[in-house]
Amino acid sequence: MTRIRGFLLDGLLMLVLLILGLVGTAPASRNLGLAEIGWWVYVPVVAAALAVSVRRLFPVPVLVVAAAAVCAYMLLGQFYGPILFSLAAALYTVAVHRPLRVSAMSAGMVAASTVVCGLLGTDFGFDDVVPIVAWAVAPLALGVTVRVTREQRLQNRRDETRRQADAERMRVAQEVHDVVGHGLAAINMQAEIALHLLAKQPADPSKATAALTAISRTSRESLDELRATLGAVRRGEEVDDRSPAPGLAHLDALVDRTRAVGVPVRVDVEGPISDLPAAVDLAAYRIVQESLTNVLRHAGTATAAVRVAVGHDTMTIEVNDTGRGSVPSSSNGGHGIAGMRERATALGGELNAGPRAGGGFAVRATLPVRR
Repeated sequence: MTRIRGFLLDGLLMLVLLILGLVGTAPASRNLGLAEIGWWVYVPVVAAALAVSVRRLFPVPVLVVAAAAVCAYMLLGQFYGPILFSLAAALYTVAVHRPLRVSAMSAGMVAASTVVCGLLGTDFGFDDVVPIVAWAVAPLALGVTVRVTREQRLQNRRDETRRQADAERMRVAQEVHDVVGHGLAAINMQAEIALHLLAKQPADPSKATAALTAISRTSRESLDELRATLGAVRRGEEVDDRSPAPGLAHLDALVDRTRAVGVPVRVDVEGPISDLPAAVDLAAYRIVQESLTNVLRHAGTATAAVRVAVGHDTMTIEVNDTGRGSVPSSSNGGHGIAGMRERATALGGELNAGPRAGGGFAVRATLPVRR
């Protein structure tokens, strides 16, 4: 469609130049004090105008035809006239569609040929002929400016597309890290419990069976959540109300998985969590999930407390544990604490995490709630 529109515009331009050449050539000659012109003078005028109709397909050949027509026009004793507009259009096209080196060489040859033909075919002197070089320089400058602007605009679009792709990859990586990280941490602890019970009580595998059952349930839930996340990515969905991404409505199931591996967790929810914006709901859930994952990985024997307080325009999330109080090693490299902080700041909130004065570790996030 764009190409067809371009051809139509070129046809219209050719028609305008043709009419301008047929109507304006004689008056232009009379204004310069030249004698009446014959019909043969219109041959190069018509040829130059007709060549413009295919300027997008053959920029350089069209410029050659236009330059030759202008040269013939001058050798026939004419000088300035509407034919120069056809030459300018051809040179502008070369400057837009060809590299600067080709455009500059073309403009130089056009300027030289018009000066030579003007001196040979007319009675004008060098001082009168040289200004015609402007008809080569001006289209060159305009065409190069347009081409550079288009290339810069295209590069900007490519850079923006690359930035969006990088941001999407980071989002997917963070989602997969949170889903898989919590599931694997719970499975790892449950597996250690099962192995410990089997070693201590080989004759009574019932307790180990319970741990293995928890492993099966946790792995199945993690796989379901991972499939939902990757499915949304494949469909190109954003995190919105239609997305299968979890939220605080799944908080009880998340806490139950943590309790199932022997970490007591107390939960305190203040305010409504059912009508939160999808992005805030997801971020809050992921922050709690990653905090509990770090408890499983790094806190050792500990208890945890989760507090979610939803106000009119602000949500506060606090996850405290009574463990060793060490900074999780996963906080480096864009995961763990850094990933939680990125989620909070992306929504205009903030997150602080670090050892507590009385022992243990604390995570506190504040998210704006825009309903």
